[in-house]
Amino acid sequence: MLEHSPILSAVHRHAVEVPQAVALVSASKERVTYAVLFERIVQAAAFLQERGLRKGDRIALSAQTELDFIYVYFAAHLLDVINVVVDANANPKKLAYILELTKPKLAFGFETETCVSFKYDQIDYGKQFESYDEVTMSVDDTADIVFTTGTTGVPKGVMLSHFNIFSSADNINGFIGNTKDDVEVLGLPLCHSFGLGRLRCTLIKGAMMVLVGSFANLKLFFNAMDEFHATGFGMVPAVWAYIRKFSGTRISKFAGQLKYIEIGSAAMPIDSKKELCAMFPTTRICMHYGLTEASRSAFMEFHENMDKLNTIGKPVSDKVDIQIFDENGGMLPDGEQGEICVKGNMVTKSYYRSEENANAFFGDYFRTGDIGYRDADGNLYLSGRRKELINVGGKKVSPQEVEDAVCSLGVEDCICVGMEDPNGILGEVPKVYIVKNGTKMPFDEIRRKLLPLLEDYKIPAAFDWIDEIPKTSSGKKQRLSLRKP
Repeated sequence: MLEHSPILSAVHRHAVEVPQAVALVSASKERVTYAVLFERIVQAAAFLQERGLRKGDRIALSAQTELDFIYVYFAAHLLDVINVVVDANANPKKLAYILELTKPKLAFGFETETCVSFKYDQIDYGKQFESYDEVTMSVDDTADIVFTTGTTGVPKGVMLSHFNIFSSADNINGFIGNTKDDVEVLGLPLCHSFGLGRLRCTLIKGAMMVLVGSFANLKLFFNAMDEFHATGFGMVPAVWAYIRKFSGTRISKFAGQLKYIEIGSAAMPIDSKKELCAMFPTTRICMHYGLTEASRSAFMEFHENMDKLNTIGKPVSDKVDIQIFDENGGMLPDGEQGEICVKGNMVTKSYYRSEENANAFFGDYFRTGDIGYRDADGNLYLSGRRKELINVGGKKVSPQEVEDAVCSLGVEDCICVGMEDPNGILGEVPKVYIVKNGTKMPFDEIRRKLLPLLEDYKIPAAFDWIDEIPKTSSGKKQRLSLRKP
């Protein structure tokens, strides 16, 4: 039973072997055991069956951090129905595009005229589940379609199989060392692969997850950490900045109980990494690198990499291979910079729109669009996005390198983009936007202090102020949104 879904197989096994073990705790403190979790999944599947849903159909789910979303999400997997996972706060234009493209038969958690829609509290869990032909179901069937942020154009639908999403969770657990005894507090949204990935990691191990909705209410987060004696949590770098700003060092009181912290989705300043190491000397602080298409491809642990905290790590497991390719698909040796490409058990096989696959792969290796290199010890380093690199007279400049140099001078935050060379010679030159009130230094002083830190062609040709740096919901800087055509 459930051979097509290794995650559901694990949940079912826990429901049989440890039925009273708590799987989920809602924000309202409702405790759901593994026995009840699997029962609710089956009942939600019956609700979908009654409405005619069958293998290969699609449903749209507003990814809200609540129990009913989780029940319906896994109920679709049980039936081999495909989840189109959308952000509860998605802008109307993006949501309309996704619905028009995927044409779901049902929608949950939001209203739409595209198809029949239900609020999560309208689900009837009293239906009788029908049998189905499992022979036609495969681990290679698509389980989820998750759309990328789409900051440079229309969002891309990433098709992830049952095998992909299980393999990603299994890889992560192997690196971090998660066990059935873990208790994790989840403040991440479930509409992105990070939050959903943490949920899957917890459930396949038979551990407990406490849902707090978000990190906005730090008191709620800290109370959950204390009450449930949490052993771990995940966060993006922006959350760490938020925690430090509004609660100081209060979180360090949990240092003795925290086994792990997973960090990802955006770059983190070196000083923040050192600060975390000092505050959590015995905690396994793991930072991942990856994309929706290749979730958690690489990992590094802060304490183990104190002398190279700027690395993005090594492949997460022996099931994953990461290579550096030139623009023609040729594999590059260590030390040479090129495009980071990933092959592995969690890598998508396809985008939803077939035409988007044309330049997505070099053979079996997914092209991340990120530029980087690997050192002689196998550690990977990220230079920037391929489309974000600034071409200064044929020399490539990484915006991140310039930003790091500027911030090292004491500037709170900035963003670097390419602009047309006003002299009409070099094609492009770097321009840096600095957050208002983020420094008292004049632009000329900043430029002068950068001279010993950067090569001449990397020195910004222009500076400007900006009220707020445009970022994605996961904290990544949207540099292309500031580039002038």
